[in-house]
Amino acid sequence: MIFFRKPAVSWLVVFLGNPGAKYANTRHNAGFMTADAVSKKYGARIDRLKFKALTCICDIGGEKAFLMKPQTFMNLSGDAVRGAQAFYKVPTEHILVVSDDISMPTGKLRIRRSGSAGGHNGLKDIMAKCGGDGFPRVKIGVGIPPEGGDVIDWVLGSFKNKDAADMAEAVEKAADAVGVILSEGIEKAMSIFN
Repeated sequence: MIFFRKPAVSWLVVFLGNPGAKYANTRHNAGFMTADAVSKKYGARIDRLKFKALTCICDIGGEKAFLMKPQTFMNLSGDAVRGAQAFYKVPTEHILVVSDDISMPTGKLRIRRSGSAGGHNGLKDIMAKCGGDGFPRVKIGVGIPPEGGDVIDWVLGSFKNKDAADMAEAVEKAADAVGVILSEGIEKAMSIFN
């Protein structure tokens, strides 16, 4: 009789952001904000340092998910993801990445099966180090930078007034989207949240 061992985790769920209090509520940390919403929703404490990330294993929709908040700073996010991917032998299409997106209005969600980095350095680094662009993602609109404004200042700026309220709602929806993607598939999530 042959026994097949179920993998320790079936998904990596990577929430992008920059570590440290200085960046806590900035636009670039929309992924980390979503991690906090997922943590609350599923009673998961993303606090174990492993693979250069704060991590935990959590059951989401019947799937074992390895939740990650890389602590490498945004531009080196792939270092953390590559270590976890190699250890758990997770295929690229089971790496779900949650990130900010400066090409959409604040609070808008867009779920994609794969695609380009769209200028996002965290996504670029994951693509370079983890086998291409074939991973699903949840993108959270953080507002379009003002014309002629500095993009770095924009993404490292914090949310104010209506934008802060819209983001609070968006990260809750993004946390729900993570659950739908893992339990019912990306097509279902796209039909609900896009």
